[in-house]
Amino acid sequence: MTDPRNRRDRQTENGRTGRSRIGARDGRDRQDATAADRAVVPSPEAVLGQIPTGTTLHRELAAAARSRGRTASVRAELTSLRERLTPTAVPAVDLDSARRRVADAGGEEERLKEQIAALRGDVRARRSVDADTTETLAELESTAAALARAQTDRIAAEQALEGVLAQADRARDVRERRLELRDRVENRRRDARRELARAVYPAFRGALSVVPGVVPDDAGTRPSTYEGPRLAASLAAVRIAELDAPVAVGESVAAWIAEHGDGIAVTAVIDAETVEQHGDIS
Repeated sequence: MTDPRNRRDRQTENGRTGRSRIGARDGRDRQDATAADRAVVPSPEAVLGQIPTGTTLHRELAAAARSRGRTASVRAELTSLRERLTPTAVPAVDLDSARRRVADAGGEEERLKEQIAALRGDVRARRSVDADTTETLAELESTAAALARAQTDRIAAEQALEGVLAQADRARDVRERRLELRDRVENRRRDARRELARAVYPAFRGALSVVPGVVPDDAGTRPSTYEGPRLAASLAAVRIAELDAPVAVGESVAAWIAEHGDGIAVTAVIDAETVEQHGDIS
């Protein structure tokens, strides 16, 4: 029977820390993962809980690093950016309705002006032939009052439009700030992934020595230089991670290890509990 102490020694040499794989993360590491951090990035289990992972090597290695208690130097800045991004709501602005009200009010004002001009002409014509102007003058007075109200409505509509235009400017500023914040968040997330991936890359290279079908020298010195099979990289990333749940293994994984592994079991390669999965994650 294999001495457990020897197994721990081999785990350390192959990119492992020697700690138990299931449910063994230090409680202090859990406390360090704040709610804001969880909103920024998926959990390690969400990234590495199935093979194939369907993601990039940088994301796999960053997830493995987080599972081992590592945090990126930009985490505080990233959390702050996310907190600033979340409450920034873009106000709804209805420019079309405001412009339509101005146009309608202006149209009504012009109609009444034309009506007043016609009525004044009628009054002059009646006076020229000594005809009665009482009814026409009453209509003229009523139309003039309606014109005054229409002008007030038009001024109010124009002022309302100015307010809506100011809101539109503010909304545009908010959208631009959101876009800028989103860009900064994505840049910092990318920086964090790269930093974490580089931090565990030596362990990843060591774990490749256990994965069948890959030459560790194909890994190069950093994640961007890895030239080996992607499936092998996923197996090595899961091996160095400390996950709190079994790993769902797709059919292509079993086929790969059967072809290249000379009878080695999947659990021996990734050193984690597994559950079989029919088909692969698309």
